[in-house]
Amino acid sequence: MLASLIASLLALTGVAPLSQAAAIVLGTFILEDAATVLAAMQVEAGGLSAGLALSSLYLGVVLGDLGLYGLGRLSSMVPWVRRMLPAPNAAAVRAWLEARVFQVVLISRFLPGLRLPTYLTCGFLRASPGQFASAAVIATLCWTSLLFGISLKIGDLLIQHLGAWRWAGAAGFAAFIVVGGRLAAAKLKSGKT
Repeated sequence: MLASLIASLLALTGVAPLSQAAAIVLGTFILEDAATVLAAMQVEAGGLSAGLALSSLYLGVVLGDLGLYGLGRLSSMVPWVRRMLPAPNAAAVRAWLEARVFQVVLISRFLPGLRLPTYLTCGFLRASPGQFASAAVIATLCWTSLLFGISLKIGDLLIQHLGAWRWAGAAGFAAFIVVGGRLAAAKLKSGKT
């Protein structure tokens, strides 16, 4: 459902580059992996340039990551939220995180289900904004480029073999990525491998 919303946004933009970029950035706020898959499909179909797609994806994902950090930081200013993590515990976790913020952010980008809690926690504990931002940018460049490249290859196959049905295939692939990530996160959380 959300993937079709992102596809609709891209379709509504036509060929106006600024509108396409805005739709992709907005799409990353809705569901970033689906936005990446659908932008790659649009590139493969010839309706969007790869440079515009990737730069818009990078911008949207990094802005979303920084937004999560900011929300965590804002929540640390709310007294009843701050009381949920007692000061001695917060200090210990902050010290641990401060020594590893770059690695923690980088790893959380690649493990399903960890981004939201990790980025909010980094903000809440006031981890180094510079280290957080640089890790978020590097992780985004790696992950988004990888997913975009795979999606281009899959998009090529879908266009060759499904023709007019390629968008249904793209929605299915996007759903697979999203659901697969959710299932992997649930499996990691339950401790099963």
